[in-house]
Amino acid sequence: MVLGFLVFTAVFHLLSGFSYINLGVIEFSILNVNIGDAKVLMLQSDAFAFKAHSFALSCSSTIVFIVGFLLNKYVVFTGSNLRGRIQLFRYFLSTVSSFCINYFLLNAMVIYLHVYPVLAQVIVTAIVVTISFFMQQYFTFKVKENHSGVK
Repeated sequence: MVLGFLVFTAVFHLLSGFSYINLGVIEFSILNVNIGDAKVLMLQSDAFAFKAHSFALSCSSTIVFIVGFLLNKYVVFTGSNLRGRIQLFRYFLSTVSSFCINYFLLNAMVIYLHVYPVLAQVIVTAIVVTISFFMQQYFTFKVKENHSGVK
């Protein structure tokens, strides 16, 4: 279990680093494309509007979600016998949950406890990684028992 947690933590930090690098590359590419005189991309429809940084965040999050799922499924939690589509749906739920926990804890620490934002993010990341590991192990990629009671 300790080894699994260490591998999970390494994968989590690898993906976080990838996310920031990818976000920067995508945003730099989008912001530096000249569209007439404007340097900002805005995709519009009747329902929504994307600015460049929002579009970059969406692209980055999509890539990190897919890579994260595959790494967790095939590297970290290889013993799960749940169907892939069930794991994917559960991974989505746990990712959304982790994001919400991260968001609310970070805001609570910065706004109400007056913790310096970088320090708050380090503390919150440690908490979220631990919670996320247990969500992945016991919910997303859990080992389903057979009818005979054997895992």
